[in-house]
Amino acid sequence: MRYAAALILLAAVLPATAHAEVVKAEAGGFSVSYKLNIAAPPAKVWAALIRPARWWSSDHTYSGSAANLTLDPRAGGCWCETLKDGSVEHMRVVFIQQDQRLRLAGGLGPLQSLAVSGAMEFALKPTGTGTELTVTYTVGGWMPGGLDKLAASVDAVFGAQVANLKRVAEAG
Repeated sequence: MRYAAALILLAAVLPATAHAEVVKAEAGGFSVSYKLNIAAPPAKVWAALIRPARWWSSDHTYSGSAANLTLDPRAGGCWCETLKDGSVEHMRVVFIQQDQRLRLAGGLGPLQSLAVSGAMEFALKPTGTGTELTVTYTVGGWMPGGLDKLAASVDAVFGAQVANLKRVAEAG
């Protein structure tokens, strides 16, 4: 529950940085979704996406530095973080289509300490002016008091990361 309280506190102090939606929140799980237009072609968005060290906030890492994050862009590849005395597997790649779709499985951060599983998908669609990015993160399982209590916090924290991804992709 300590981690749940931390997520709720983070959500309260983070600014709203990306339009997002808690699609559904129930005791057994929740789903959050983000849809945004990025002024960059899918190849540039993809190049940024597979380098989470460039867009993930250091504030939301175990090591305190996003520079320790890596993503191995292949089925079975790890979104991992190197620690001073170990490492963390945040998620695992389960589906990949370069410049189009990346699907990961796992629980981010504090969700790892709960009896949950998660599926995250990044879908890139070319548009006349760049890329439409749709990101969905669905978490299911069990937590005392219900997972619906975490939906808004996860939405706020992850929404900030998606906004960072947009900024990095547009900057090139």
